[in-house]
Amino acid sequence: MRPRHIHLERDRALHLEWDDGSRTSISIACLRRHSPSADAKSLREAMALNPLTVLPSTRATGPLTATSCEPVGGYAVRIAFSDGHSTGIYSWDYLRELAALDASGGS
Repeated sequence: MRPRHIHLERDRALHLEWDDGSRTSISIACLRRHSPSADAKSLREAMALNPLTVLPSTRATGPLTATSCEPVGGYAVRIAFSDGHSTGIYSWDYLRELAALDASGGS
């Protein structure tokens, strides 16, 4: 399933309308927290093993926002964030998973 419309509300959420007519939204915080990038996955794994893991510093100077959302081929988008993170490529399937997670409050 693919989105037919994508709208980035930079300080709130990524809104998607899917080709089946359904609509989902994913908060910016959820998108950043669950970035599929290799470094973010590695950090989540380290934190699962040791809750005292030191988080890397960021360039954030205010509230977290998304700064851009660019298509990657016909299968995903790359989202850049105000903290400097921009290496996560979010496939359509992964975005649907995140939408369900965010809607359930599990973000």
